[in-house]
Amino acid sequence: MEQTLTFIKPDATGANEIGSIIEKYESGGLAVIAGKMIRLSKERAGEFYAIHKERPFFNDLVTFISSGPIFVMVLEGANAVSETRKIMGATNPSEAEEGTIRAEFAKSIDENAIHGSDSLENAKTEIAFFFSEEEIFPRK
Repeated sequence: MEQTLTFIKPDATGANEIGSIIEKYESGGLAVIAGKMIRLSKERAGEFYAIHKERPFFNDLVTFISSGPIFVMVLEGANAVSETRKIMGATNPSEAEEGTIRAEFAKSIDENAIHGSDSLENAKTEIAFFFSEEEIFPRK
């Protein structure tokens, strides 16, 4: 079993899509083993997205992610990282397969509804950024 991190971005939380998005993951065989709604400060958002600091979209990304609440989750399941990415769909919603989160809920390439870890290594780092061990409840 793998664990990965995902969060519902402000565009989708603001549109009241949390339950519908969680349903996509659960229907895809993943279990939510931790979850909480938070609002990141610009400073914390910058820390989270530090890997993109030199990219031209960094400031816009930090501003967007800190513009409203996000719903952060740890998902668990077989091949959780790749399954989560498949359920999310392509970053650009116009290229996302029908039935994926981004095809159904994203407004644009910038307001694309969801974040998901892209590797097991990043998943571990991202999970630790948002959750303590006491907040995660793996399936038995």
